Amino acid sequence: MAEQNGRTALVAGGNGLVGTQLLRLLLGASEYSRVLALSRRPLPLDHPRLANRVVRFDAGLEAQLSGVRCQDAFCCLGTTMRDAGSQEAFRAVDQDLVIKFAHLARAAGAERFVTLSSVGAAEASRNFYLRVKGETERALERLGFKSLDILQPSMLFGMRAVVRPMELLAQGLIWCVNPLLLGNLMRYRGIPAGEVAAAMLAAARGGRVGINRFTYRELRALTAAAAHRNVRL
Repeated sequence: MAEQNGRTALVAGGNGLVGTQLLRLLLGASEYSRVLALSRRPLPLDHPRLANRVVRFDAGLEAQLSGVRCQDAFCCLGTTMRDAGSQEAFRAVDQDLVIKFAHLARAAGAERFVTLSSVGAAEASRNFYLRVKGETERALERLGFKSLDILQPSMLFGMRAVVRPMELLAQGLIWCVNPLLLGNLMRYRGIPAGEVAAAMLAAARGGRVGINRFTYRELRALTAAAAHRNVRL
């Protein structure tokens, strides 16, 4: 896709495991002259092209961001059942906030919406986590973005700001099991958060229209495309 200088990227969840790395990639991307990151608290990042807007996600975002315009929107919002504390609190973040941000992005003129979901997401799933993810995906589909890129990784490898011992143990186990997940099971392989961030940017650069979903194999292909582009640059 030809680069279009002067584009604005709108980002939510820039302080998370994937979002932190995505922000740095966007700030280094030549096609974006401005990166507008929404957060509950100031981000520990300073860059001439970064505009960090501290907002209340539980209040009217449209009023807080009146006049904001963008071409591409990236959503890295998400929590865990453990951190949320209840199913209601989990749904409030992983579904309600995601959809609220998508509506804001649509109103701001975004034609492309790139979002994180989960492998196995399905409206009919008996698993609450996967059902919420599936319902959220379907709600996003109805918003009519010209391009909707849904990334569906399995476990993310990486160090969070707050160390979670059980999560580190799980990452170690999945890392060992990864080579054994072949064929249709490959989609359940864990993947480094940095690769997912690179895949988000690569998806936006890909120029695909319509609804596109990416699991492990496709995520690695996007990451390879991003690495090839960097080598050429």
